[in-house]
Amino acid sequence: MLPKELIAQIRRIEIRTSRLVNHLFGGEYHSIFKGQGIEFEEVREYQPGDDVRLIDWNVTARAGTPFVKKFREEREMLVMLLVDLSASGRFGTRSKSKNQVAAETAAILAFAAIKNNDKVGMIVFTDQIELYVPPRKGRSHVLRLIREILYFSPRGRGTDISGALQFFNRVTRRRSVAFLISDFFGAGYEHALSIAHQRHDVIAVKVEDARERKWVDVGLIEFEDLETGRRVVVDSTGIAGIQFDRAVALANLRRKRFFDSIGLDQVNVATDAPIADNLVKFFRNRERRARR
Repeated sequence: MLPKELIAQIRRIEIRTSRLVNHLFGGEYHSIFKGQGIEFEEVREYQPGDDVRLIDWNVTARAGTPFVKKFREEREMLVMLLVDLSASGRFGTRSKSKNQVAAETAAILAFAAIKNNDKVGMIVFTDQIELYVPPRKGRSHVLRLIREILYFSPRGRGTDISGALQFFNRVTRRRSVAFLISDFFGAGYEHALSIAHQRHDVIAVKVEDARERKWVDVGLIEFEDLETGRRVVVDSTGIAGIQFDRAVALANLRRKRFFDSIGLDQVNVATDAPIADNLVKFFRNRERRARR
């Protein structure tokens, strides 16, 4: 039996995300994430302006007049959510933790998918594969995904993005759109991500907190690595702040350069900003690129 607080939270997420999908970017989703192929439908007589490459020569020979093949787009698409629930996701200095932001982000994407009549599946991972939910359609299925993200208690604490991508490639044979939702604190995932992006359309969704972007001077402060449990006391008024800001900038630059090198898109969501803003911006920018 789910706690009443969790049920209420799931309901709030459903209301917010459904409204967002209906009014903001349902159309953009439909435009940029089309079906992954075409299916033969019928043949018809050739008309001026038809592509000669579509001529069905067998039918043409039998009929004595040119016929062309007619195809229709395969609209149904497969969407996979790869959600990082490592211990670092429990961090949050605003009203939400990064895991809560991940859940709402996944909900928005899942509701957009089912509105488009697509199937949605999910892989929850830490330093191991925690949960695999096979792709399905429907509102009840999406609500289950949200519940799992919010209520699931992971066994692992660390982050293994590479392992999650390898598992994803094994269980998902059909080409899909995959949203990799993580704070990307893991390392050594570049090769696995490159392979996955060759087979699928992978989009990186980076979840972050304001305190992970910019250092704040608050005197002596004790830090704990949520994934390892290691603690350290730091003088935040010293050089540590400069080193931190440089390290963050360098990590972001290296990740962006790698993503750019393999043609992979990244969108950021944060605990201190409306989740919808950057998602809508991403969808609309990608739609404009698709039109070009």
